[in-house]
Amino acid sequence: MDEQIMRGRVYGADHDDPDPGPRPGHIYVELVGGPLDGLLLDVTGWSARQLREDAVLTTEIGRYGPGGHTTYGPRAGDPKRRDWQGDTP
Repeated sequence: MDEQIMRGRVYGADHDDPDPGPRPGHIYVELVGGPLDGLLLDVTGWSARQLREDAVLTTEIGRYGPGGHTTYGPRAGDPKRRDWQGDTP
C-alpha cells in the first residue's frame, strides 16, 4: 500500500477515534474531490462488480446536509482512487 494511503483517515471513523487511520489487512481506495476528499474508503471484501460500480456514501457535509449522500465512482486506469460524481438527497 502506498505511503499516502497508510496515513489517511478512514471514511466512517468516529471523530473522536484516537486512531482513525487504516487497519492492517484491509484494502482502501482514496476518495478524490467532493465533500469526502482525501478520506479512505475500506473496500475489503467488495466483489469485482462492487468495485466497478459507483459507491453512494452517507455524509453530513455534502450539498444536502445531514442525511444526504455523495457518490464516488472508480477512476479509469487507477483502481486506488474514486472520483466524486455528485451529491444527492
